[in-house]
Amino acid sequence: MGQFIDRENYGFRRVKNSDFVDKSGLLNILNRNMDTENGFMCISRPRRFGKSVAAEMVYAYYDRKSDSRNLFEGLEITKSPDYEKHLNKYPTIFIDWNDFANVPDKDKLKEAQKIVIADLRKTYDDLEETESLGKALAEINVKTGDRFILIIDEWDMLVRDVTKEIQDEYVDFLRSMFKSTTAKKTFLLVYMTGILPIIKIKTQSALNNFVECSIVDPAGTAKYYGFTEDEVKTLCERHNMNFELMKHAYDGYIIGEQKSMFNPFSVMQSILRRNYNSFWSKTASFMAIESYLNIDADQVRTKIIRMMNGEEETVRVSSFRNDMKSIQTSDDVLTLLAHLGYLSYNPETRGVSIPNTEVADEFENAVRFAGWNELSKAVGQSLQLLDDTINLRNAKVARAFDDYHFEASSILEFNDENSMRCAITLAYYAARPFYKIFHELPTGKGFADMVFIPLPKSPRPAIVIELKYDKTADTAISQIKRKNYPKSLQGFSNRIILCGINYNKETAKHEVEMEVIEGKE
Repeated sequence: MGQFIDRENYGFRRVKNSDFVDKSGLLNILNRNMDTENGFMCISRPRRFGKSVAAEMVYAYYDRKSDSRNLFEGLEITKSPDYEKHLNKYPTIFIDWNDFANVPDKDKLKEAQKIVIADLRKTYDDLEETESLGKALAEINVKTGDRFILIIDEWDMLVRDVTKEIQDEYVDFLRSMFKSTTAKKTFLLVYMTGILPIIKIKTQSALNNFVECSIVDPAGTAKYYGFTEDEVKTLCERHNMNFELMKHAYDGYIIGEQKSMFNPFSVMQSILRRNYNSFWSKTASFMAIESYLNIDADQVRTKIIRMMNGEEETVRVSSFRNDMKSIQTSDDVLTLLAHLGYLSYNPETRGVSIPNTEVADEFENAVRFAGWNELSKAVGQSLQLLDDTINLRNAKVARAFDDYHFEASSILEFNDENSMRCAITLAYYAARPFYKIFHELPTGKGFADMVFIPLPKSPRPAIVIELKYDKTADTAISQIKRKNYPKSLQGFSNRIILCGINYNKETAKHEVEMEVIEGKE
């Protein structure tokens, strides 16, 4: 099944042999917390955000049987005055619940304890017979004085998709391990990683002696899980990749004080494959959370549609119990999606949004899987609408908006210019992979309603859209020219399309006028 103690540093060695990004500064936090009231830590981040890589690094640094000096040479942690004090000094146990993936859920906990205890006996051969890992470690501490560093990767495997009985048994096990009087003597440091924060009992964490560092409240750990903008710039320069395209595809996560965080798995796949495609489905599938979209369905659906339009939705994250089985409201659903990486949470505005085009692709898949037929049809027609706009097909664009209005009437009410803007944005949903889309962008002498700026090296034209409600499309075009909106777009494209759209409330019809002007290279 594997080795859990004295396993040496081969995991981190493999990481260092790859395209390594230095996150060793994390060890300064762990060193400060060791053998203090903050020495029990739980780090939760979405899949593929570097949790397992960090766990291997932590093990390689502390494990007394490893000689990891050469692996840390030149890294940030070596600048710390405490670097030598803790390097390879402690008995360190590493439990990865993925090692027990093939064991039935009801047997995982018992089997894990059995195998880890058996491995401990190879080092501590006079260990008494017991089925309790906590008792075994406490016995070792009493007999030898050894105090342990315990690393648990994927700690939440037995609370996510299991029965309530298995979940309760596992939580009781963790509480007996870490909330007992002997735990403070037995453990110098406990470092757990997972997707979800520790499950709540009523309003409090089941392990309230743990410092929790989640994607919505990272508590100083923000930059150590995920790639920062500077780190991605360095990788792009090293591998001759386009940073702006990388940012458009994989950026968008706000984690604590870090305002621009990237999904590291997708960045590294992009570098490996030399493209900027979506790799999210290799990390997680929206089908796995399809059922959650039907909880408080009307609210969830409305909020997701608004976010697909580039808006941010306010969410109350404190109501979430960190339990995928106790979800009751749209706030719970959106908070779960943030923990899973489908949404980015902004602590300053307390809002969530879709972070980038890669994840937006998954939301497009979601509307199909969830059976949102009207929305799915509208999104499917979007690419043709974009083509008709680029080719100045006024009548076709107007008819498309008429059809879209009919299809979307059950989703969005056309009763003012703001809701019209929302609908138009959704109609141009297919433009996301090719353009940066801005609302109310300062241009010329005012603010254009919508501006589409082509991504680097794209041959597509820039597009300026002005919306009118119960006026005329000519009025919209005139405003674009009068306020000189295209001026600030010159240099982004050698063609700029001016698009005026008017909605006539009485006839429920759209009128479209488009012109093209030449920009400058």
